[in-house]
Amino acid sequence: MAQKRAHGELEHADTGRRPSAPKPARTRACVECKRHKIRCETVEGEQKCSKCLRSGAECVPYNINHKLQEEDALWKAKATAEIAQLRSAVQQLLRHNQLPPMRTDVDQPSTVVISPTNVVSENGCTAMVVPPMDMTRENSPERSVDEEDTNLVPAPMRSLYDLTRIRNLRSNARWKTNASALDDDFITQGIISPVEADELFKRYMENIHELLWAGMLCPHSTLEQSRRHSTLLTAAIITIAALHTPGGDETLLKCYNVFVSLAYSTCLSRVHNLDDIRALVLAAFYLPSLSWKLSGIAVRNAVELNIHHSFQKLMRGQTEHRGNVRLWYALYVCEHQFSIAYGRPPLIHPDAAINNVEDFLNSPLSTPGEVRICAQVALFKILTEAYLAYGSDPEQALTESDFQQLRMFNFAIEQWRLAWQHRSADSASIGSYPSKGIVLYYHFARFQLNSLALRALPAPSAASSESLSYDRREAANIAIAAATSTLTLIFEEPDLRKALPGVPIFTHTMVAFCATFLLKMAKTWGGVVQAASPEWATEPVGLGLNFHIGQVLSLSRRSAHLLSKVADGLNEKHLTRHIVAGIRDLLKHFDAIETPRSTGPLGIEHRQLGGALTTQSMDIASEFPSATVDPMAGWNMYDLIGSYGFGFDETYLGQAASSDLDLWPM
Repeated sequence: MAQKRAHGELEHADTGRRPSAPKPARTRACVECKRHKIRCETVEGEQKCSKCLRSGAECVPYNINHKLQEEDALWKAKATAEIAQLRSAVQQLLRHNQLPPMRTDVDQPSTVVISPTNVVSENGCTAMVVPPMDMTRENSPERSVDEEDTNLVPAPMRSLYDLTRIRNLRSNARWKTNASALDDDFITQGIISPVEADELFKRYMENIHELLWAGMLCPHSTLEQSRRHSTLLTAAIITIAALHTPGGDETLLKCYNVFVSLAYSTCLSRVHNLDDIRALVLAAFYLPSLSWKLSGIAVRNAVELNIHHSFQKLMRGQTEHRGNVRLWYALYVCEHQFSIAYGRPPLIHPDAAINNVEDFLNSPLSTPGEVRICAQVALFKILTEAYLAYGSDPEQALTESDFQQLRMFNFAIEQWRLAWQHRSADSASIGSYPSKGIVLYYHFARFQLNSLALRALPAPSAASSESLSYDRREAANIAIAAATSTLTLIFEEPDLRKALPGVPIFTHTMVAFCATFLLKMAKTWGGVVQAASPEWATEPVGLGLNFHIGQVLSLSRRSAHLLSKVADGLNEKHLTRHIVAGIRDLLKHFDAIETPRSTGPLGIEHRQLGGALTTQSMDIASEFPSATVDPMAGWNMYDLIGSYGFGFDETYLGQAASSDLDLWPM
């Protein structure tokens, strides 16, 4: 061992090698030298390198993270400037198109703004805000097992929510009054000036508010209250008021664009309140092209808030749900009015609330407005039963066995009038409109039901009188009398005429439908004459229908004149103007005809259906192909009475030129 150590020492001595000292740590170049790509030479006793000493620059050690930070800051600054520029450009475009500005709330979930191509107005597309697909969980405390087990059979989606706690699966999101809503609504943004909005709100309250069940759909007495509770309701109210203001097309367009934009944003929103639903129902009553869509959306949103359970809760003593039941009744009436108007099946079927309106009214808290809306609910319940019995197929004629059930429906409507007319108390602000409105709806319901007797009949001719059985003639005569009574009642009742400008469009279509039915009856069946009938006949012969052409023409002209006077106080976009144009267009077919004249039972000059074939009546035969060899070439009974509905979109909106309805996208 000693020998080896000695040998090792000898080797070191021979080579002269010593263990090398550790190398000094390599220093990094400073930022300045790195930038110039030169060697960074340190100077003994100095904090700076030689290059920085000569140039007087600050000698900062190079750090690659520092470079990344500088590049990141530069990119962010550039992106921020570009975003600000784009936001400014978008805001200018929105202001140019009179649309609400972009939301900048940092607390709100991110949204994507798109412009659907199927929403077109006069100035372009209406923006729609689409909520994100948020699958985040609720951050509220988890419910205990005991709480979850209280309901053993919940709805399937409720069970899914209980398991996943995904917030978008929850349908009963709570809403509170937003005190800051006034700071960013369309009035504050200047789309509608505060003065304009206040004037329109007051116009609505003075002329329209009481007509819809004593203001049930607008529980706020001031514009500020409405703005705090629902921007959508405020937009609906001022849009309806603008529609009932003559002139002011620019204001109406701005209001309409605001409402449509808000309504589109609401469609896919998860958070609603009762005032938002009231806004959709209110707009459905007055905006013809949106009525069907809005009523359906309102029903779904209401069900999502479990308003359909409010009646049972009210019956258990929870009086705070009374307002919810009223809203459910308003939804039922609105949805069934337009289901009948379009001949389409309704969404809401009779439930405990619909079947027990008397239990709802059997309370010291009941009001005249609630009586009026319950009367409507009871009527449309009868009409819906008729719809389910007879359907809406325009090619399905009633059989002889159907008329027995039709008599039962007629009896139910008679009972309805007797039960509700005396309960609908008159009002100091709208006079006898509540009770007379019951009579108006009574006549129209009888007309609506009994006109089905003429559905899908074969083409009439002089030899087809045997095809009308006694039961069918009886129902047809009831329909003719009810349509005539509908028009006559409006002429004779001043409170109905006074209320006519502010009532929902359903009432206007009642008048229009009756006038159209009678005129098309005159055109379709008026050429069916019996050559064998004596010229002096004054009683109905042939088909046996109590139909007087002279009376029909007189009532139709008076209807057009009355509605024309009503339209003078409304905006030119109101549906009434187009109804007048449609009636007058039908009357043009009779203007060139000199009809035979005799005095009818009501003192009105008339020519009865199936009367004598005189020299003058030959003019009718030459005017209408119905009296020629082919009695009714191209005859379409659906064109005469619709299905179990008005044919609202086909008949009325189709009568006006599309350029006249450019405000109402279908």
